[in-house]
Amino acid sequence: MATLQLVEGVLLRRYKRFLADCHLPDHGKVLAHCPNPGSMKTLIDGEPRVWLRHVPKPERKLKWTLTLIEVGQGGQALVDTSLPNGIVSDGILARQVPRIEPIGHLRHEVVIGKGSRLDIVLGDQPRPDQVSGQIFIEVKNVTMRSSQEPGRADFPDSVTARGRKHLDVLTTIARSGKRSVLFLLLGRTDCHRVGFACDIDSKFCEALSRAVEAGVEVVAHRISVENAEITLGDEVEVDLPR
Repeated sequence: MATLQLVEGVLLRRYKRFLADCHLPDHGKVLAHCPNPGSMKTLIDGEPRVWLRHVPKPERKLKWTLTLIEVGQGGQALVDTSLPNGIVSDGILARQVPRIEPIGHLRHEVVIGKGSRLDIVLGDQPRPDQVSGQIFIEVKNVTMRSSQEPGRADFPDSVTARGRKHLDVLTTIARSGKRSVLFLLLGRTDCHRVGFACDIDSKFCEALSRAVEAGVEVVAHRISVENAEITLGDEVEVDLPR
């Protein structure tokens, strides 16, 4: 993952899901894009420190993007949902994921079936697809601090019909005999394992249980944040629903 040019500031408020008012020491109050459609539950407490990217492209209405937010005692959480796929892909290609061999070619956003896409597909062919792909991966950024276990982050932070649909696609692929993987990116540095918020979305957990029974693999790695560089870190434990 390339080093990001991040500017530190303070979050004043997040509203209308995709907007965030922030204060930057050298720029004053700015309106930033918040590229996180989720509830961002447990991420905002008061006016935390934040780190923004400046993207001054002419076609962009908002030139700032909320990227990291301070959590806990000096921890950071990744809130820019445009980054996890690249972080995971770079980690796989760099052989930082022992459980996933970077075979052949890697492709993003591959159409599977009717109206479904998976984040990453690996295969021997130059453009692996539903037919030629060998490893199918859906990435989820996990940032909600668990209400059940200290030191754990849980997924999802709100009801996710889209997430259940992805699990159904992974299940179908696993039943066809190919490898399918739910990749959980632990997107906060103050936690050391991941789990699932069945109290928030019991249907997602039911779909997950069916997926695991069908052979879907669940892999989790943390993020590493150092000197404005966000990369893939070590593998972490996963607490599957009981």
